[in-house]
Amino acid sequence: MEKFSDIYKRAVERKGSEKMLKLLIAKPLSKKALSALSDDDWLEEFTRKVFQSGFYWSVINSKWPGFREVFWQFSVDKLLMMPPDMLEQKATDERIIRNYKKVKTIPENAYMIHEIAQQHGSFSKFVANWPNDDIIGLWAYLKKHGARLGGNTGPYALRALGKDTFLLSRDVESYLRAHKIIDGGLQTKKSLTAAQAFFNEMQKQSGLSLQELSLIVAYSVGDNRVGISQQTED
Repeated sequence: MEKFSDIYKRAVERKGSEKMLKLLIAKPLSKKALSALSDDDWLEEFTRKVFQSGFYWSVINSKWPGFREVFWQFSVDKLLMMPPDMLEQKATDERIIRNYKKVKTIPENAYMIHEIAQQHGSFSKFVANWPNDDIIGLWAYLKKHGARLGGNTGPYALRALGKDTFLLSRDVESYLRAHKIIDGGLQTKKSLTAAQAFFNEMQKQSGLSLQELSLIVAYSVGDNRVGISQQTED
C-alpha cells in the first residue's frame, strides 16, 4: 500500500501545484449542517441520481424543474398519501422523463425515508450519525432498503448532499486495482471491505475526510483533467 504522502505528491505534480490541487478539492458538510437538511432534500437527490443513471445528466437537469412541479417539490408527506393511480398518471407527464420503473422509486424511497425518520428523528440525522469508517455499511443499507440505490447511485447521492464518502469511480477503481487493493467484482463484499480499509488507513495518515481522499486519489491517476466538477470528479 502506498503512503498517503506519495499519493498526495503525485496529485500535486499532476495538477501543477498544491494550490491548484486544493482548489479542486471540496470538504463534506459538518454533522450539524448535514443534520439540518430536510428529508425532502434526500428524496429529491435520490430521485435525481436514480434518473441520472443511464441518462445524460444534462437532460435530467434540464427536466428537473418539471420533476419538482409534478412531485410537489418532493414532499415526503404528500407523496406518502399519493394513490397508485395518481402515480401512474404522473409517470406519463411530459414535464418529466417518462420511465415508470424509475418513477415508482419515488414513493418507495419516500417510505424508506419516512420509516427511518420515525426511528431517528429525521433521515438527515440518521445519515449524519452513520460512522464514516463504515460508509460501505450505509451504502449497503440504502441498497437493501431503498429503491435503485445500489451501485454508485446511493454513494453519489450521499456525496451530492454533503455526507462524507469516498466514491468508487473509474479513476479510484483503477487505482485500487493497479495497487492490488481490490480484485474481482467492484461491488462484492470483499472489494468494498478492502476499499473501506484502504481509505480508513489513508485517514489515519492524513487526517483528511473520505471525500478529500477520494478526490486526491482520483487526481493522482487517470486522465489529467483540470477544473472538473466535484460531481463527476473521479
